[in-house]
Amino acid sequence: MKTTYKALILVFLSAVLAISCNDDDEVSIPTNLEIPNFIWKGLNLYYLWQDDVPDLADDRFENQAQLNTFLSTYNDPFELFNDLRVPQTLDRFSVLVEDYVFLENLFQGVTKNNGMEFTLRFKPGSQTEVYGVVNYVIANSDAAAKNVTRGMLFSGINGQNLNTNNFRDLLANENYTINLANFDNGAITPNGQSITLHKTELTENPILINKVIQTNNKKVGYLMYNGFTANFDSQLNQAFGTFKTENVTDLVLDLRYNGGGSVLTATRLASMITGQFTGQLFAKQQWNSKIQAYFEENNPSQLVNNFTNTIGNTAINHLNLNRVYILTTGSTASASELVINGLKPYIEVIQIGTKTIGKNVGSVTLYDSPTFNKEKVNPRHKFAMQPIVIKTINKDGFGDYQDGLTPTNPLAENPGNMGILGNENEPFLNAALNLINGSGRFSPQNTTQFGKEFKSSKALQRFGNEMYIPTTEAIEHLPFYN
Repeated sequence: MKTTYKALILVFLSAVLAISCNDDDEVSIPTNLEIPNFIWKGLNLYYLWQDDVPDLADDRFENQAQLNTFLSTYNDPFELFNDLRVPQTLDRFSVLVEDYVFLENLFQGVTKNNGMEFTLRFKPGSQTEVYGVVNYVIANSDAAAKNVTRGMLFSGINGQNLNTNNFRDLLANENYTINLANFDNGAITPNGQSITLHKTELTENPILINKVIQTNNKKVGYLMYNGFTANFDSQLNQAFGTFKTENVTDLVLDLRYNGGGSVLTATRLASMITGQFTGQLFAKQQWNSKIQAYFEENNPSQLVNNFTNTIGNTAINHLNLNRVYILTTGSTASASELVINGLKPYIEVIQIGTKTIGKNVGSVTLYDSPTFNKEKVNPRHKFAMQPIVIKTINKDGFGDYQDGLTPTNPLAENPGNMGILGNENEPFLNAALNLINGSGRFSPQNTTQFGKEFKSSKALQRFGNEMYIPTTEAIEHLPFYN
């Protein structure tokens, strides 16, 4: 794998990466242009839409001197990065960061967080005023210590009513006070109570709940899974081991608040749900034209992710199911959507909830080094990029769900009746159990009183809705994108 990767890098760096070799190209890269040079060359090589950005064309500059002249017109690396991207209507997710340690921590499930995960909704009848609904609380967090619970509502921060103009600034503070409110048939009424929260560094276990529910003559596995974090894959496999030992007949996979993560983990999760498709295509990547052409000619098998039966040397616990019930909301994104889309050609996927976000593309971390991995990284700065590099499609060739995946059984969360996660009477889980028992009827809801979903707390975090390779080593295996 590493040999092929390095060969690929050499091919592109020498042949098409940027600039033709001639005597004029002996020009060095000034220190003040090292970051811009890294941005341009990384995007020129890997950016999914490289063909659509004229300034990223392989023949845009004849030599390094011309490239230097172009880069010197930018004083801000972020301005350059944004100018080299396609419009946000197409690319909503590529990001440049000043400190790659932040990225590395994030992909291990480490964030600076007060532990309150929530959804902001528009107040009914308003296009600007919003309020928050607590979805769940991370263990060992400040929110947990201060008894913040699912279903709590807040209409203000630090005494200021939340709206579409101030929510980011107010919620970005390390310390803030939530002003609580009551829900009365759509009326969001402040109740005079408040809780002050403080952000600390937290590591979230994405497996919030896993349990077996006996219902009629069936055993149902219920898994609330909140992030595709690869360093928790062993625990995920253990949860499926419990399901397997208990001989579950059905599975309810709760991805309501799962913003995504590792594609490798998504492949493993799909393999745990099934097991009868090992070695068959789960998802296929589509790269920019030059990388795609290289793979198709030299190693087309590296464009695919197949169902697997192992995690390293450990056997995967398969359930061999032919049907799965997946719970979604407007906070369900990226690797979560990949699982749904990748499974659909093989088994029945019953999606309960609201439409997902619509992130059908994936990224990878690029460092300022000769091969864009962390080996020999430039010691003079910590800038890194997380550009979109692939689009994913399933076995049937479908991947155009950029507007979201529509549920087969529509159901919206009611801020006035959120229920207790994992409890059989919690509305979403109850709906799934009713379908499993053959008694499921979905009556039309009056959702106007709930207010439309606006933003989730994970969507407010950088890379909160992401699909990526989560380890620094993975960049070395980029052509074998997991």
